[in-house]
Amino acid sequence: MNKFEIRSPLPGTFYRASSPDAAPFKADGDDVAESDVIGVIEVMKTFHEIPAGAAGRNILFAAENEEPIMAGQVIAEIEQ
Repeated sequence: MNKFEIRSPLPGTFYRASSPDAAPFKADGDDVAESDVIGVIEVMKTFHEIPAGAAGRNILFAAENEEPIMAGQVIAEIEQ
């Protein structure tokens, strides 16, 4: 089984939900479609949606909610 890494396209703060009181876009173990949003990255008060980029199952997040991340850092992995 292949693992697909979802990497951050830019540095910023990673959020797993669209707002503090919203449910996370995806939870560990969820299936994902290529276009599914898995989180957002905040850069200078601007939010950028992060799509999965590939279809798969059993997403496992490597980045925690509200974690500062760097460009290229792995956010999550999915099984393909």
